[in-house]
Amino acid sequence: MTAASDNVRPAADNGRAGPPDAAEVAQLNDLLDHVRANALRLQADFGVPPSVLRIRAGEVTVEAEWPQAAAPDLGVAAHQHVSSSIESEGAVVVDSRHLVRAPSVGVFYRAPKPGAAPFVAVGDHVDPKTQVAIVEVMKLMIPVHAGVAGRVAEVLGPEGGPVEFDEPLFAIEPDAATA
Repeated sequence: MTAASDNVRPAADNGRAGPPDAAEVAQLNDLLDHVRANALRLQADFGVPPSVLRIRAGEVTVEAEWPQAAAPDLGVAAHQHVSSSIESEGAVVVDSRHLVRAPSVGVFYRAPKPGAAPFVAVGDHVDPKTQVAIVEVMKLMIPVHAGVAGRVAEVLGPEGGPVEFDEPLFAIEPDAATA
């Protein structure tokens, strides 16, 4: 995104009550047109349209997912999630890491109890059934499993912090045999 998006504020944040004025509506429409055009360009670059396309404006994150049968040939197994980000020059960077996602809204914990060693650390090898974390929901501890064989590349979730359903918690570099 450009600095233009920095000037766009929700109507509730513009210092006055009531709906946005015509200039604010025009600015929002221009921003939405810009996001739409970039999303369509990115989708065309994929070749096979994704079944899910998520776009976040803050720090520009784009995530695309395909059903197993329709995954594009990007050198990535069909069961993996493919993340892309648009850099300032407009180039698309494809990240073939598997994203382990939160199974529910809750609190993310990397260890079985306070003070204990985490289930996994960056660099550890995991298999699909390896428990990598816990998401606590109303005192219920939901185990989070790797879902793929590979090495833990990055911890994305906030230790002891709130997470949303489907929020990425870990990035795993799949083994060559599964990629």
